[in-house]
Amino acid sequence: MTQQSTTQSAAPQPSSPSTFDLITMGRIGVDIYPLQDGVGLAEVETFGKYLGGSASNVAVAAARYGLDSAVITAVGDDPFGRYLREELTRLGVDNRFTRTNGTLKTPVTFCEIFPPDDFPLYFYRDPKAPDLDLTKSDLDLDSIRGARIFWATVTGLSVEPSRSTHHAAWAARSRAEHTILDLDYRPMFWPDPATATAEVSRALDHVTVAVGNREECEIAVGETDPDRAADALLERGLELAIVKQGPKGVLAKTAEERVEVPPYPVDVVNGLGAGDGFGGALCYGLLQGWDLDYLLRFANVAGAIVATRRECSTAMPSTEEITAVVGVPPTATGNSASTTPSAPAPTPAPELKDA
Repeated sequence: MTQQSTTQSAAPQPSSPSTFDLITMGRIGVDIYPLQDGVGLAEVETFGKYLGGSASNVAVAAARYGLDSAVITAVGDDPFGRYLREELTRLGVDNRFTRTNGTLKTPVTFCEIFPPDDFPLYFYRDPKAPDLDLTKSDLDLDSIRGARIFWATVTGLSVEPSRSTHHAAWAARSRAEHTILDLDYRPMFWPDPATATAEVSRALDHVTVAVGNREECEIAVGETDPDRAADALLERGLELAIVKQGPKGVLAKTAEERVEVPPYPVDVVNGLGAGDGFGGALCYGLLQGWDLDYLLRFANVAGAIVATRRECSTAMPSTEEITAVVGVPPTATGNSASTTPSAPAPTPAPELKDA
């Protein structure tokens, strides 16, 4: 197994901000991805090693745009754990909130790559991943309270003590602006869908933004129709609801606005991580104050670009790569953001999946 040369170069070392632009909370692990496509793991001969985990990938993506980002997570006291701590720093993410668990092992995740739309994932997180063993004492509540964006995922609600720890973080936020929940529902982490629905419902009382696909919205609010799902999320008191529709694009709603943007077609190499690329770009756009149409187009293209690359964390695009497709932000031109037309590609846009 070899660690592949990465798509992006090392980001500048993170500063030590008193207030972070973004703090994420959730999964971290080592992605072991095959370097051969179209064959099962039994036939794969070589693998690449990368930083992975949805919350960590979002932090890396945001750092790619120059945001001061950090992730609340945990690794094992083992070589993979040391690799992840170092890789976070190399990619521009502050690792001060990355705890080391002396009992549990750092998890690894394998995938199979069958482009354009089949990417099975195999999680090795038993008996429990360190990031699900976080307690309230692991939290810097002042930093969480002061972060311009706080991003958490549904996986962290699947077991204790992580579930209570997430609620402690949200209590510190007091439903401040840009408190985001990624509806990243993964059935293998839950005893049954009903339990997930109950816990996600509790969480929605504490956040202001929710992001998920149609299946994840069904778990959250019992709706798969994108408009009805977004409306149901807004009825819970959220300010922004975003529903990913796969080949139909992305829908977003606020109390005053409904925006739907089409997909950006690409040649898919690996659809995993596209949702994390979308998430990091979403965070960046929210802090820029962009209008909702441009924000969705920017994030949609970011996710699509990630899907053209094998890995996830090191596949996150730069601002320049995205604006080459969507044009410069409207605040810079005074006009519509669609100043640069995008060329069609042979395959449809990927489902925006988290890693």
